[in-house]
Amino acid sequence: MHLTEQEKEMLNGAKGNAVKKSMEILVALGEIYGAKKLIDVTSVQIAGVSYDNLGDAGLEFLSEMAKDGKTKVLTTLNPAGMDMENYATLGISEEFAIKQKLVIEAFTKMGVIPTCTCTPYLIGNNPHYGENIAWSESSAVAYANSVLGAKTNREGGPSALASALTGKTPEYGMHLDENRNAKIKIKVECEIKGTHEFGALGKVIGEKVKSKPTYIAGIKKATIEELKSFSASIATYGGAAIFHMEGITPNKTPIPNEEIIITKNEIEKAIKEMRMDDCEIDFISVGCPHASINEIAKLAELLTGKKVTKEFWITTARPTKKIADSAGYTKIIENAGAKFAADTCCVVAPIKGRFKCLATDSAKGCYYAYSKNQSKTKILPLEKLVEEACE
Repeated sequence: MHLTEQEKEMLNGAKGNAVKKSMEILVALGEIYGAKKLIDVTSVQIAGVSYDNLGDAGLEFLSEMAKDGKTKVLTTLNPAGMDMENYATLGISEEFAIKQKLVIEAFTKMGVIPTCTCTPYLIGNNPHYGENIAWSESSAVAYANSVLGAKTNREGGPSALASALTGKTPEYGMHLDENRNAKIKIKVECEIKGTHEFGALGKVIGEKVKSKPTYIAGIKKATIEELKSFSASIATYGGAAIFHMEGITPNKTPIPNEEIIITKNEIEKAIKEMRMDDCEIDFISVGCPHASINEIAKLAELLTGKKVTKEFWITTARPTKKIADSAGYTKIIENAGAKFAADTCCVVAPIKGRFKCLATDSAKGCYYAYSKNQSKTKILPLEKLVEEACE
């Protein structure tokens, strides 16, 4: 792989130990994937933030990199393992909180903005069409490549951090236009409406085609919330980094000849698989990926004058919650007894064993509740979730 003189200096340690380690990571990746060179990036999103996933080894690595590492481009963080301000109310131990705070301190010392959200595009890290970026959150990667038209591979936490500290990434995969073209066409022969149905569609497509780039026809319209739900689901169930939705997403691609038809029966089957029998709901969560201000406004409307009787979390980015605070939505929601869990989500929070059955509108949330936390699940639209919460 060709390196410029400046890049060689970085690799040889002239710019410090953190940059040297970062370049070693990026050069190794480039050689593995046959990249011809490194390219500049304008934006980074780092996953691997929750202490529940990192452990002491991860914390030690971050602390070492923070000794002399400084970000070169706009860099934001994925959700942490807890609400950084309100963790005790949500049942997170002080022992865990101490370690999680050290993780955030290490990132902050390097110049990373501690946004702690999986939807960076909703709070200011919003690259434009054609920009090369280095993002490492699966749902955000699919959204960035597909909906925004930016270019990113599905980075790991260490490689994303390496890009943040150098401003570089190897040119391979989704950075090359030929790899972004659709390989198979999906024709959806039914109406898809709501975050839960878009999540079910992502599950069906992901399980059928895995990580192949797809051209999806038949969707008449889609909101930001539905697209973020779909991005999360197709990435979770199939590993996709990009999709092309006819008339909705901006990328141009040749339309493949091979076609798969998806019917209403398959969507209903996917929903049924995420609505497990003998499941007494004891936990309700909205915001996987993180809830938008539109979703919070809708929840405030639905919860006005009501009282929830079950544990009910709204997971969102702290900047989004601050908007909700100023709009009066937070007061309505909390008066009803629901709880905000900013900075975190049910995928990365240490909640295994606390709940037996999660109700959510998120297909991704269902996947991780069952696979990681051994919790049963029921996927429902937003209105039904509020009804369940207030029974």
